[in-house]
Amino acid sequence: MASRQSSVSSKSSSEGSEIAPAKGKLGVMIPGMGAVATTFVAGVEAVRKGLAQPIGSLTQMGTIRLGKRTDARSPQIKDFVPLTKLNDLVFTGWDIFEDDMYSAASKAGVLEQELLSKVKPFLKSVKPMKAVFDHEYIRNIDGPNKKKGKSKMDLAEQVREDIRSFRKSSKADRLIMVWCASTEAFLKPNDIHGSIEKFEKALTKSDPKIAPSMIYAYAALKEGVPFANGAPNLTVDIPAMLELSREMEAPICGKDYKTGQTLMKTILAPGFKARLLGMSGWFSTNILGNRDGEVLDDPASFKTKEESKLSVLEYILQPELYPELYGNICHKVKINYYPPRGDNKEGWDNIDIFGWLGYPMQIKVDFLCRDSILAAPIVLDLVLLLDLAQRTSSLKGLGIQEWLSFYFKSPMTVPGLYPEHDLFIQLMKLKNTLRHLKGEDLITHLGLEYYD
Repeated sequence: MASRQSSVSSKSSSEGSEIAPAKGKLGVMIPGMGAVATTFVAGVEAVRKGLAQPIGSLTQMGTIRLGKRTDARSPQIKDFVPLTKLNDLVFTGWDIFEDDMYSAASKAGVLEQELLSKVKPFLKSVKPMKAVFDHEYIRNIDGPNKKKGKSKMDLAEQVREDIRSFRKSSKADRLIMVWCASTEAFLKPNDIHGSIEKFEKALTKSDPKIAPSMIYAYAALKEGVPFANGAPNLTVDIPAMLELSREMEAPICGKDYKTGQTLMKTILAPGFKARLLGMSGWFSTNILGNRDGEVLDDPASFKTKEESKLSVLEYILQPELYPELYGNICHKVKINYYPPRGDNKEGWDNIDIFGWLGYPMQIKVDFLCRDSILAAPIVLDLVLLLDLAQRTSSLKGLGIQEWLSFYFKSPMTVPGLYPEHDLFIQLMKLKNTLRHLKGEDLITHLGLEYYD
């Protein structure tokens, strides 16, 4: 693993970047209209109606410091950069089940019926299109609302037609696609993923190494639509998609929303490392009973999630730099499907650390979280910030938007560059990117200028 370098510079462009205004409607297209998607859409409508606050959303409630601490300049992020207003969001999606968003939200059991009833007419208006589905990639669920095609390229063309139809019917000026569907079976990069040309030939031949999520991502990028990957699936983390993203100037980011247990790891582990406290083991187990839990009950899908969860500690703690402290950690992750819990997941962690002179200590964390409640504001922020990226001259052609790592368990980077997992460094990266875009000085927290 490469050694860590400073994540910020002390200088910024004095002119900033050219950012097109957020005119008109922004269409949000969601593969997977289950618990996360319905909680997100219902929440947006509740906020628009003044029924609730967008708690957990950096774009809606966060501020950004500009200049020195003594300048007292801390505007809200939504007032600092030109983000799409919530009233300008329109929605559609795909799912293997035929339920509209109201029925799907009711079955998911995340939000109380009292709130759902107040946004019922809007949610009932969002009905799923037929989905691309492959039972080899998601084995524990099935449904009737599926596309049929002569080849995977045919299915991709059908999704492209869905995109064009929604753009026309919704009168959306811009579109975003954000994956809220299930974790697919584990898939390693293959030669067919190496270029657009190879990938398109494989689509035509219906190659089994092309997952449904890749079909959605390909269709989106071909239509110039940015794509956010909310699951640990390989999806856009391949050369072909990176090439297509840059060619079409359609930004991509991912992967796997940082919600419950991993959120806690990216908060706690940087603290242990900052104080140079050693670690001998971290045991994590989860129980959850929603559709995500049912999908992850299949070993092939769990393997994909496990890879995402296990990588966090290694990159934060950097055992190659601190072998005495972190060179021999036993890190275990378990996920158990337990239907009575529904979407109310319990993440339990036992952390064995050691301090001065090697004396052992223990920390135990029992996080009774609501996965979809934590994920919904992430989806909102990604929709708005990906749209900002595509309207920004210096960002739209980059492909991977690494500055959005803050939201993901397994942040994407260009090949050969290790991902940044420390939540606080990720937040600094995000805010400094926004400062850079607007020509503001980057914040280094040096602080010496106050004592000259």
